[in-house]
Amino acid sequence: MKKTIFIFFLIIITYMVIGNVVAKNDLIPDDAIRIRVIANSDSDYDQKVKLKVKDKVQNDMYKILKNTKDLNEARNKIKNNLKYVESDIYKVLQEEKYNLPFDINFGLNYFPEKEFKGITYKEGYYESLVITLGEGLGSNWWCVLFPPLCMLEAEESTDVEYTTMVKSLIDKYF
Repeated sequence: MKKTIFIFFLIIITYMVIGNVVAKNDLIPDDAIRIRVIANSDSDYDQKVKLKVKDKVQNDMYKILKNTKDLNEARNKIKNNLKYVESDIYKVLQEEKYNLPFDINFGLNYFPEKEFKGITYKEGYYESLVITLGEGLGSNWWCVLFPPLCMLEAEESTDVEYTTMVKSLIDKYF
């Protein structure tokens, strides 16, 4: 009987934890720094290049911001590494034989309204790193750089974080 009650409470706590994590990840904090990569067009080639640039920049930003503790530190690290990121974008474009120019801008940039997973993110000007490929008329990819709400994709594995979080809850409540 005790084992059944324990399993029941474990299931309830797991749902609460997962629900809380999902709810937190659905909302972008007001002081977040975003990232956006805009493709030249919606052609297959331009979208492929956009994704390659996105992967490289996402990986670079993960490394740059990995141990960052606060917003001002994040800003400084981004500003101090723009030439490095720009150089890496240039290398990707060279590898892809992409002959159009690109622009990289860190500051207040416009984001259109976006619905994602049932949540509508309002349009507006947000502190962000925006990379525009060519004319920037294609579909874009965007994410949050700091706090690193979606930079975890650049990390090889996040299993340890979630396992530790669940273990901590079990230790705390049982």
